Amino acid sequence: MSQLWLQIDGLNIDRAGRCQHYHQATDIAALWCSQCQRYYACYRCHNALCAHRFVPASRQALAVMCGNCRCRMTVAQYHTGACPNCQAAFNPRCKRHDTLYFKPDE
Repeated sequence: MSQLWLQIDGLNIDRAGRCQHYHQATDIAALWCSQCQRYYACYRCHNALCAHRFVPASRQALAVMCGNCRCRMTVAQYHTGACPNCQAAFNPRCKRHDTLYFKPDE
């Protein structure tokens, strides 16, 4: 599956979207800010770069993007723990921040 090479915004990010705040091998999930309509490496990068707090996305939206291959996915797909396109693993500890990134079940 071919993916557009969409931009991931953040502070000191690498090609896979790892940032100065989260930079382990599995820190490759970019998150969608509903207000900005852009993907960010993390909420801390977003809040440092924008004049407003990160606005959570709908769980049914393509709220997560794999930094490895740029595949966009729903929260349910993301919660499987790996990208459905390239099978790159996501950091399981990122689920601790779900309430920051995703709206409650609708």
